[in-house]
Amino acid sequence: MNQTTNLLTVAICVGEASGDLLGAHLMRALRQQRPDIRFVGIGGERMKAEGFESLYDQEKLAVRGFVEVIKRLPAILSIRKGIVNDLIRIRPDVFVGIDAPDFNLGVAQKLKAAGIPTLHYVSPSVWAWRRERVNTIVHQVNKVLCLFPMEPQLYLDAGGRAEFVGHPMAQTMPLENDRAAARQTLGLAEHIPVFALLPGSRTSEIDYMAPVFFQTALLLLKKYPNARFLLPAATAATRRRLTALLAQPEFAALPLLMTDKQSDLVCTAADVVLVTSGTATLEVALCKRPMVISYKISPLTYAYVKRKIKVPHVGLPNILLGREAVPELLQHDATPEKLAAAVSDWYDQPQKTAALQEDFRQLHLLLKQDTAALAAAAVLAEIPAKQNEQRPSEK
Repeated sequence: MNQTTNLLTVAICVGEASGDLLGAHLMRALRQQRPDIRFVGIGGERMKAEGFESLYDQEKLAVRGFVEVIKRLPAILSIRKGIVNDLIRIRPDVFVGIDAPDFNLGVAQKLKAAGIPTLHYVSPSVWAWRRERVNTIVHQVNKVLCLFPMEPQLYLDAGGRAEFVGHPMAQTMPLENDRAAARQTLGLAEHIPVFALLPGSRTSEIDYMAPVFFQTALLLLKKYPNARFLLPAATAATRRRLTALLAQPEFAALPLLMTDKQSDLVCTAADVVLVTSGTATLEVALCKRPMVISYKISPLTYAYVKRKIKVPHVGLPNILLGREAVPELLQHDATPEKLAAAVSDWYDQPQKTAALQEDFRQLHLLLKQDTAALAAAAVLAEIPAKQNEQRPSEK
């Protein structure tokens, strides 16, 4: 027998660690406005800690690159078919796909066709490449929630609906960063060189980037013998992969501290950060730290992506500032020698760092909004008024 309930059900799907963090923030903001919410879908560790019911393993979706996705495509398609069927059965009041557009927009399209309101939280980088996607996205979802101020107009021009909600990291991270306090927390001396290594939040990124970053660290250690290196692990899976790589004899002597998450603390404590291109570059900027951005993917994926990119930079800080404020060393340029030289250039010229920090402070102010509350209000606004009535629950 079916029971009746007034419990509001919000379905959320995330594909990686950064989406998991956004999801956790969104859940807390939604509960502040509506305590009677059930959250279900695909989520990570942070969302589960908030009481999320994850029907599938989020880590299985955490893959980047054309070739890499092809390898896992059967498993990913199986999960997508499963979550669509599950959510059509559950009949949530609203669906929110957080980032992972290649997965989530397909889910949203099917749920929207089934009469479930849908939103996509975090616009794909349509301003950078494959801009024609905008015309499809506006039909797949009811509304797009954008993290950057230049994005909504693209959807409005295509006849869709979109809203700038700011970036949650700009809201949660302090405008002023205390390096001394961060070092004290991590047990690091104040006057030694400290470099942070952020090779990525996906295991597929780790495989490409971590060995190069560790080889770069060895070169930096030769130049700065008292240097220390910090390495935040985004997930349990990436920690296992990083630990296995560090067990190799060539890296055994690295004076390195690995942390569970805490990337903001790690970046704040560092003099310079070596970071894989992606959301993490913005986090480094909000920590007001100089960085060197790098990226390597399979040659086939790189050839495909390079033809599609419509902007001169790949790093978010450079894109948002409209110039190459920090160096980008990609693909064939992502060698330990070039990366070590670029990191050393920042460390040896503190006056350059001071100017960069002011640029990053202005960027922080631009992106600082009450993001989670704005996103939560937008999500609730898409739910039909009749959801407040008694309705059957799923079996």
